[in-house]
Amino acid sequence: MKEYNHGLRPNFEGYVRFGTYRYRFYTNSLGFRDFSARQVPLRADRRRVLLIGDSFTEGMTVIFDESHAGLLYAAGQRRKQPIEFLNAAVVSYSPVIYYQKIKYLLSRGLDFDEVVVFSDISDVQDEATNYFCIDDHPEYRKYCVNPDTGNKPLGQWWQQHFVISNLMWMLVQNGLRRSSDSREANSPVPDDLRSGWTIPGYQVGNTYAPLGIEGGITRSRQNMQALADLLRGRNIPLTIVVYPWPLQLALDDRASRQERIWRDFCADNCKAFIDLFPVFFAEKDAHKDWRHRLFIDGDVHLSVAANRMVFETVAKSLLPRD
Repeated sequence: MKEYNHGLRPNFEGYVRFGTYRYRFYTNSLGFRDFSARQVPLRADRRRVLLIGDSFTEGMTVIFDESHAGLLYAAGQRRKQPIEFLNAAVVSYSPVIYYQKIKYLLSRGLDFDEVVVFSDISDVQDEATNYFCIDDHPEYRKYCVNPDTGNKPLGQWWQQHFVISNLMWMLVQNGLRRSSDSREANSPVPDDLRSGWTIPGYQVGNTYAPLGIEGGITRSRQNMQALADLLRGRNIPLTIVVYPWPLQLALDDRASRQERIWRDFCADNCKAFIDLFPVFFAEKDAHKDWRHRLFIDGDVHLSVAANRMVFETVAKSLLPRD
């Protein structure tokens, strides 16, 4: 997708694999992950809520029915007045793609009544290092290396355009991650470097080049502001959801920059701000095996139980009583 860098193949039905996990995967006619390879009309006969985020909201390693997006979809369909939740999330998305993809969907005539962004901690690194070729802001275009691939190496771009290849790429990354987990406990692993920007003094090396951490934060805000302004012009409310990674829980990052940035942003731009940090920390405080409970083995993605916890919390705001 030239307009927003990468997406999922429409009307896909099959299995995908991530590490030792193999799970059923469907996409609908819009190229959104769904419960089946179904046709989704552009015009809606009911209220629609568009969800967007990265692999956490795409639902890495779990079947759609067990992901927080899938649980929201099912709960919305059970209402007296149904609400349709559409899941536009894809692995490696960040604010510039949230904005560009939603702008593209609106230009195609897709109807939706609200947007919920699940803002991931890795977004800051993505904004600091990638997707310069699709950014509307001219100051970032100077970093554009390959307009045809949106700045990512060609192999990575190719793999992210196809469901099966994309997950095979994730398998390679996951294997590297598991190898890293066998290092000394105080040696940073790739996922720690992607989330370490919220921890004061945490050494992330040059993994945020060329913009750096502060530049990644600034660009994240700029693209989220562009999204908020786009939606405001169409009277579509915006909600932002934040949640921690394992590093934030392990290092007791309770007053996280991730929370502060988007809480402050939402004061002027959002219908609601949903903070999942307290919910995750409550689980950590109550259970010594919190890592196993909340995240899949050897990785940062959410377990089935954590997906349900996310669903139960956000549903209080997104699914008011009939």
